[in-house]
Amino acid sequence: MASSLISRSHHIDFYSVFCFDDAEMVQMFESLITTGLKEFLGCPAIFYENALIELFANGSVRNGLIVSTIGGIAVEISESVFAATFALPTEGLADLSEVPRNFISDAQSLFSVSEKEVSISCLKKEMKMQYRFLGDILAKSLFVKARSFDVVTRDRFLLMTAITFDVKVNWGSLLFGVLKEMVTPDSRQAKGYAIQICVLLKNIPGLELAAMRNDQLEFQSKIAADILSLSSQIGDIADYIQGGDAKKGEIGSSSRRPFPASQPSSHVQGSAVRTQTFPPTTGTFAERVEQARRHIIESGQVISTEEAAERVIEEDRQESDRLERERARERRERRLSRSGAYKRRRG
Repeated sequence: MASSLISRSHHIDFYSVFCFDDAEMVQMFESLITTGLKEFLGCPAIFYENALIELFANGSVRNGLIVSTIGGIAVEISESVFAATFALPTEGLADLSEVPRNFISDAQSLFSVSEKEVSISCLKKEMKMQYRFLGDILAKSLFVKARSFDVVTRDRFLLMTAITFDVKVNWGSLLFGVLKEMVTPDSRQAKGYAIQICVLLKNIPGLELAAMRNDQLEFQSKIAADILSLSSQIGDIADYIQGGDAKKGEIGSSSRRPFPASQPSSHVQGSAVRTQTFPPTTGTFAERVEQARRHIIESGQVISTEEAAERVIEEDRQESDRLERERARERRERRLSRSGAYKRRRG
Protein backbone atom coordinates (compact mmCIF):
# COMPACT_ATOMS: atom_id res chain seq x y z
CA MET A 1 0.00 0.00 0.00
CA ALA A 2 2.81 2.41 0.82
CA SER A 3 4.15 2.43 -2.73
CA SER A 4 0.70 3.10 -4.21
CA LEU A 5 0.12 5.94 -1.74
CA ILE A 6 3.42 7.51 -2.76
CA SER A 7 2.72 7.15 -6.48
CA ARG A 8 -0.68 8.83 -6.06
CA SER A 9 0.65 11.73 -4.00
CA HIS A 10 1.07 14.98 -5.92
CA HIS A 11 2.47 18.24 -4.65
CA ILE A 12 2.54 21.62 -6.39
CA ASP A 13 5.38 24.05 -5.79
CA PHE A 14 3.52 27.27 -6.60
CA TYR A 15 6.70 29.35 -6.28
CA SER A 16 8.21 27.36 -9.13
CA VAL A 17 5.29 27.42 -11.52
CA PHE A 18 4.97 31.20 -11.25
CA CYS A 19 8.38 31.46 -12.89
CA PHE A 20 7.06 29.98 -16.15
CA ASP A 21 7.13 32.21 -19.20
CA ASP A 22 3.72 31.00 -20.40
CA ALA A 23 1.22 33.56 -19.04
CA GLU A 24 -1.82 31.37 -19.67
CA MET A 25 -0.29 28.46 -17.76
CA VAL A 26 0.59 30.75 -14.87
CA GLN A 27 -2.95 32.13 -14.88
CA MET A 28 -4.31 28.60 -14.55
CA PHE A 29 -2.22 27.99 -11.42
CA GLU A 30 -3.27 31.38 -10.05
CA SER A 31 -6.89 30.29 -10.41
CA LEU A 32 -6.14 27.33 -8.11
CA ILE A 33 -5.00 29.80 -5.45
CA THR A 34 -8.02 32.05 -5.99
CA THR A 35 -10.43 29.14 -5.55
CA GLY A 36 -8.76 28.25 -2.22
CA LEU A 37 -6.64 25.18 -3.00
CA LYS A 38 -3.13 26.53 -2.41
CA GLU A 39 -2.65 25.13 1.11
CA PHE A 40 -4.08 21.76 0.13
CA LEU A 41 -2.11 21.26 -3.09
CA GLY A 42 1.05 22.98 -1.84
CA CYS A 43 1.15 21.77 1.78
CA PRO A 44 4.50 20.62 3.30
CA ALA A 45 5.68 17.29 1.89
CA ILE A 46 5.89 14.90 4.84
CA PHE A 47 5.30 11.16 4.90
CA TYR A 48 4.72 8.74 7.77
CA GLU A 49 4.44 5.34 6.16
CA ASN A 50 3.42 3.21 9.16
CA ALA A 51 0.84 5.71 10.38
CA LEU A 52 -0.77 5.90 6.96
CA ILE A 53 -1.02 2.13 6.64
CA GLU A 54 -2.61 1.88 10.08
CA LEU A 55 -5.06 4.71 9.42
CA PHE A 56 -6.43 3.03 6.29
CA ALA A 57 -6.32 -0.49 7.76
CA ASN A 58 -8.29 0.53 10.86
CA GLY A 59 -10.26 3.41 9.39
CA SER A 60 -13.99 3.88 8.96
CA VAL A 61 -16.58 6.65 8.90
CA ARG A 62 -18.77 7.14 11.97
CA ASN A 63 -21.28 9.97 12.46
CA GLY A 64 -19.61 11.98 9.74
CA LEU A 65 -16.15 11.62 11.32
CA ILE A 66 -13.16 9.67 10.03
CA VAL A 67 -12.12 7.39 12.87
CA SER A 68 -9.17 5.03 13.18
CA THR A 69 -6.47 3.87 15.57
CA ILE A 70 -2.73 4.44 15.13
CA GLY A 71 -0.31 2.85 17.58
CA GLY A 72 -3.22 2.07 19.88
CA ILE A 73 -4.33 5.72 19.98
CA ALA A 74 -7.82 6.65 18.77
CA VAL A 75 -7.81 9.19 15.94
CA GLU A 76 -10.76 11.31 14.80
CA ILE A 77 -10.78 13.73 11.87
CA SER A 78 -13.75 16.02 11.37
CA GLU A 79 -14.68 18.01 8.30
CA SER A 80 -14.12 21.28 10.18
CA VAL A 81 -10.59 20.26 11.25
CA PHE A 82 -9.82 19.06 7.72
CA ALA A 83 -11.00 22.32 6.16
CA ALA A 84 -9.26 24.52 8.74
CA THR A 85 -5.92 22.70 8.38
CA PHE A 86 -5.72 23.51 4.68
CA ALA A 87 -7.66 26.82 4.75
CA LEU A 88 -10.30 25.30 2.45
CA PRO A 89 -13.45 27.33 1.72
CA THR A 90 -16.52 25.98 3.51
CA GLU A 91 -19.05 28.04 1.59
CA GLY A 92 -20.07 27.82 -2.03
CA LEU A 93 -21.20 25.12 -4.42
CA ALA A 94 -21.42 21.57 -3.12
CA ASP A 95 -23.62 20.39 -6.00
CA LEU A 96 -21.82 20.69 -9.34
CA SER A 97 -25.11 20.89 -11.23
CA GLU A 98 -25.44 24.42 -9.81
CA VAL A 99 -22.54 25.78 -11.88
CA PRO A 100 -24.11 28.66 -13.91
CA ARG A 101 -25.03 27.61 -17.45
CA ASN A 102 -23.62 30.77 -19.02
CA PHE A 103 -20.20 29.96 -17.56
CA ILE A 104 -20.43 26.41 -18.91
CA SER A 105 -21.18 27.76 -22.38
CA ASP A 106 -18.26 30.20 -22.17
CA ALA A 107 -15.95 27.41 -20.97
CA GLN A 108 -16.84 25.23 -23.96
CA SER A 109 -15.36 27.92 -26.19
CA LEU A 110 -12.53 29.02 -23.90
CA PHE A 111 -11.19 25.51 -23.24
CA SER A 112 -11.26 24.45 -26.90
CA VAL A 113 -7.98 24.25 -28.79
CA SER A 114 -9.89 24.98 -32.01
CA GLU A 115 -12.73 27.31 -33.02
CA LYS A 116 -15.22 24.51 -32.39
CA GLU A 117 -16.79 24.28 -28.93
CA VAL A 118 -15.96 21.20 -26.88
CA SER A 119 -18.65 19.16 -25.16
CA ILE A 120 -18.80 18.96 -21.36
CA SER A 121 -17.47 15.40 -21.70
CA CYS A 122 -14.59 15.52 -24.14
CA LEU A 123 -11.11 14.27 -24.96
CA LYS A 124 -8.19 16.08 -23.36
CA LYS A 125 -6.54 16.63 -26.73
CA GLU A 126 -9.49 18.84 -27.72
CA MET A 127 -8.55 21.37 -25.03
CA LYS A 128 -5.81 23.96 -24.70
CA MET A 129 -2.71 22.86 -22.85
CA GLN A 130 -3.32 24.77 -19.62
CA TYR A 131 -6.78 23.23 -19.27
CA ARG A 132 -5.42 19.75 -19.92
CA PHE A 133 -3.12 20.28 -16.95
CA LEU A 134 -6.01 21.62 -14.87
CA GLY A 135 -8.00 18.50 -15.68
CA ASP A 136 -5.08 16.28 -14.66
CA ILE A 137 -4.65 18.12 -11.35
CA LEU A 138 -8.32 17.59 -10.54
CA ALA A 139 -8.22 13.93 -11.52
CA LYS A 140 -4.93 12.97 -9.88
CA SER A 141 -4.49 15.33 -6.94
CA LEU A 142 -8.07 15.98 -5.82
CA PHE A 143 -10.13 12.97 -6.84
CA VAL A 144 -7.27 10.43 -7.06
CA LYS A 145 -8.53 8.57 -10.09
CA ALA A 146 -6.62 5.38 -10.87
CA ARG A 147 -7.54 5.05 -14.53
CA SER A 148 -6.94 6.69 -17.90
CA PHE A 149 -7.13 10.48 -18.02
CA ASP A 150 -7.67 10.83 -21.77
CA VAL A 151 -11.31 11.79 -21.27
CA VAL A 152 -12.54 14.80 -19.30
CA THR A 153 -15.70 13.76 -17.47
CA ARG A 154 -18.76 15.96 -16.99
CA ASP A 155 -18.08 16.54 -13.28
CA ARG A 156 -14.46 17.42 -13.93
CA PHE A 157 -15.46 19.85 -16.70
CA LEU A 158 -17.93 21.56 -14.36
CA LEU A 159 -15.26 21.95 -11.67
CA MET A 160 -12.79 23.31 -14.22
CA THR A 161 -15.46 25.83 -15.21
CA ALA A 162 -16.07 26.84 -11.60
CA ILE A 163 -12.34 27.31 -10.96
CA THR A 164 -11.73 29.25 -14.18
CA PHE A 165 -14.68 31.63 -13.70
CA ASP A 166 -14.10 32.11 -9.97
CA VAL A 167 -17.30 30.41 -8.82
CA LYS A 168 -17.14 29.71 -5.08
CA VAL A 169 -16.81 26.00 -4.30
CA ASN A 170 -17.21 24.34 -0.91
CA TRP A 171 -13.88 22.53 -1.16
CA GLY A 172 -13.96 21.57 2.50
CA SER A 173 -17.07 19.44 2.02
CA LEU A 174 -16.12 18.18 -1.44
CA LEU A 175 -12.60 16.97 -0.58
CA PHE A 176 -13.55 15.63 2.85
CA GLY A 177 -16.16 13.55 1.05
CA VAL A 178 -13.40 12.06 -1.10
CA LEU A 179 -11.31 11.30 2.00
CA LYS A 180 -14.27 9.59 3.68
CA GLU A 181 -14.66 7.36 0.63
CA MET A 182 -10.96 6.48 0.85
CA VAL A 183 -11.21 5.18 4.41
CA THR A 184 -14.56 3.43 3.92
CA PRO A 185 -13.93 -0.36 3.85
CA ASP A 186 -14.49 -1.99 0.43
CA SER A 187 -14.85 1.40 -1.25
CA ARG A 188 -13.82 1.60 -4.91
CA GLN A 189 -12.26 5.01 -4.33
CA ALA A 190 -8.49 4.88 -4.88
CA LYS A 191 -6.49 5.81 -1.80
CA GLY A 192 -4.36 8.95 -1.84
CA TYR A 193 -3.91 12.30 -0.03
CA ALA A 194 -0.83 10.78 1.64
CA ILE A 195 0.88 14.13 2.18
CA GLN A 196 -2.27 15.87 3.38
CA ILE A 197 -3.16 13.05 5.78
CA CYS A 198 0.31 13.18 7.30
CA VAL A 199 -0.09 16.93 7.88
CA LEU A 200 -3.36 16.20 9.69
CA LEU A 201 -1.81 13.43 11.80
CA LYS A 202 1.15 15.62 12.73
CA ASN A 203 -1.24 18.05 14.43
CA ILE A 204 -2.97 15.42 16.60
CA PRO A 205 -1.79 15.74 20.25
CA GLY A 206 -0.22 12.65 21.79
CA LEU A 207 0.25 10.82 18.51
CA GLU A 208 3.84 9.68 18.05
CA LEU A 209 4.84 9.57 14.43
CA ALA A 210 8.03 7.95 13.28
CA ALA A 211 9.25 7.77 9.72
CA MET A 212 12.21 5.70 8.62
CA ARG A 213 14.90 8.22 7.78
CA ASN A 214 15.83 6.78 4.40
CA ASP A 215 12.21 6.27 3.36
CA GLN A 216 11.38 9.86 4.18
CA LEU A 217 14.38 11.23 2.33
CA GLU A 218 13.68 9.04 -0.69
CA PHE A 219 10.06 10.21 -0.72
CA GLN A 220 11.10 13.87 -0.56
CA SER A 221 13.56 13.22 -3.37
CA LYS A 222 10.79 11.66 -5.47
CA ILE A 223 8.55 14.67 -4.90
CA ALA A 224 11.34 17.04 -5.97
CA ALA A 225 11.97 14.89 -9.06
CA ASP A 226 8.26 14.92 -9.95
CA ILE A 227 8.10 18.71 -9.62
CA LEU A 228 11.25 19.06 -11.70
CA SER A 229 9.83 16.75 -14.38
CA LEU A 230 6.54 18.65 -14.47
CA SER A 231 8.39 21.99 -14.67
CA SER A 232 10.50 20.65 -17.52
CA GLN A 233 7.48 19.38 -19.45
CA ILE A 234 5.56 22.65 -19.09
CA GLY A 235 8.64 24.68 -19.98
CA ASP A 236 9.21 22.63 -23.14
CA ILE A 237 5.53 22.84 -24.09
CA ALA A 238 5.53 26.61 -23.55
CA ASP A 239 8.62 26.98 -25.74
CA TYR A 240 6.99 24.94 -28.48
CA ILE A 241 3.77 26.98 -28.32
CA GLN A 242 5.68 30.27 -28.38
CA GLY A 243 7.95 29.05 -31.15
CA GLY A 244 5.07 28.19 -33.46
CA ASP A 245 7.26 26.88 -36.28
CA ALA A 246 9.71 25.02 -34.03
CA LYS A 247 10.86 21.80 -35.62
CA LYS A 248 9.69 18.61 -34.06
CA GLY A 249 12.36 17.21 -31.78
CA GLU A 250 14.32 20.42 -31.36
CA ILE A 251 13.05 20.80 -27.80
CA GLY A 252 15.08 18.01 -26.34
CA SER A 253 14.91 16.27 -23.02
CA SER A 254 18.31 17.64 -22.13
CA SER A 255 16.81 21.13 -21.91
CA ARG A 256 15.39 20.92 -18.41
CA ARG A 257 13.49 23.57 -16.52
CA PRO A 258 14.26 23.13 -12.84
CA PHE A 259 12.60 25.15 -10.13
CA PRO A 260 14.35 28.33 -9.10
CA ALA A 261 16.98 28.46 -6.44
CA SER A 262 16.40 30.09 -3.10
CA GLN A 263 19.00 32.06 -1.22
CA PRO A 264 20.93 29.76 1.16
CA SER A 265 20.19 30.40 4.80
CA SER A 266 23.87 30.64 5.61
CA HIS A 267 24.47 33.43 3.05
CA VAL A 268 24.43 36.72 4.94
CA GLN A 269 24.39 39.99 3.00
CA GLY A 270 27.58 41.88 3.52
CA SER A 271 29.27 38.87 5.08
CA ALA A 272 31.76 36.32 3.84
CA VAL A 273 29.84 33.45 5.45
CA ARG A 274 28.96 30.82 2.83
CA THR A 275 27.69 27.26 2.79
CA GLN A 276 30.61 24.90 2.55
CA THR A 277 30.80 22.98 -0.70
CA PHE A 278 31.79 19.33 -0.98
CA PRO A 279 32.76 16.90 -3.78
CA PRO A 280 29.94 15.77 -6.12
CA THR A 281 27.73 13.03 -4.71
CA THR A 282 26.04 10.17 -6.56
CA GLY A 283 23.38 7.53 -6.05
CA THR A 284 20.00 7.84 -4.38
CA PHE A 285 19.14 10.91 -2.35
CA ALA A 286 19.75 9.08 0.94
CA GLU A 287 23.14 7.84 -0.32
CA ARG A 288 24.09 11.35 -1.44
CA VAL A 289 23.17 12.74 1.96
CA GLU A 290 25.38 10.21 3.70
CA GLN A 291 28.27 10.96 1.32
CA ALA A 292 27.89 14.69 1.96
CA ARG A 293 27.79 14.09 5.70
CA ARG A 294 31.03 12.08 5.58
CA HIS A 295 32.75 14.75 3.48
CA ILE A 296 31.79 17.47 5.96
CA ILE A 297 32.76 15.42 9.01
CA GLU A 298 36.15 14.75 7.40
CA SER A 299 36.63 18.53 7.19
CA GLY A 300 36.35 18.70 10.98
CA GLN A 301 32.71 19.76 11.39
CA VAL A 302 30.00 17.99 13.37
CA ILE A 303 26.83 17.69 11.28
CA SER A 304 23.57 15.71 11.48
CA THR A 305 21.97 13.79 8.64
CA GLU A 306 19.20 16.39 8.41
CA GLU A 307 21.77 19.18 8.01
CA ALA A 308 23.60 17.16 5.36
CA ALA A 309 20.30 16.69 3.51
CA GLU A 310 19.79 20.46 3.51
CA ARG A 311 23.28 20.91 2.07
CA VAL A 312 22.57 18.45 -0.75
CA ILE A 313 19.26 20.15 -1.54
CA GLU A 314 20.97 23.55 -1.57
CA GLU A 315 23.67 22.32 -3.94
CA ASP A 316 20.95 20.93 -6.24
CA ARG A 317 19.14 24.26 -6.16
CA GLN A 318 22.29 26.17 -7.08
CA GLU A 319 22.85 23.82 -10.02
CA SER A 320 19.21 24.25 -11.01
CA ASP A 321 19.64 28.02 -10.90
CA ARG A 322 22.60 27.81 -13.23
CA LEU A 323 20.69 25.63 -15.71
CA GLU A 324 17.70 27.97 -15.49
CA ARG A 325 19.85 30.97 -16.45
CA GLU A 326 21.21 29.06 -19.45
CA ARG A 327 17.71 28.07 -20.49
CA ALA A 328 16.46 31.68 -20.21
CA ARG A 329 19.37 32.86 -22.36
CA GLU A 330 18.60 30.24 -25.01
CA ARG A 331 14.93 31.25 -25.08
CA ARG A 332 15.82 34.91 -25.52
CA GLU A 333 18.13 34.06 -28.41
CA ARG A 334 15.47 31.94 -30.09
CA ARG A 335 12.91 34.75 -29.82
CA LEU A 336 15.37 37.29 -31.19
CA SER A 337 16.31 34.92 -34.00
CA ARG A 338 12.68 34.43 -35.01
CA SER A 339 12.03 38.19 -35.10
CA GLY A 340 15.14 38.86 -37.18
CA ALA A 341 16.58 41.21 -34.58
CA TYR A 342 19.25 38.71 -33.63
CA LYS A 343 20.71 38.65 -37.19
CA ARG A 344 20.66 42.43 -37.44
CA ARG A 345 22.52 42.77 -34.15
CA ARG A 346 25.23 40.36 -35.27
CA GLY A 347 25.49 41.95 -38.69
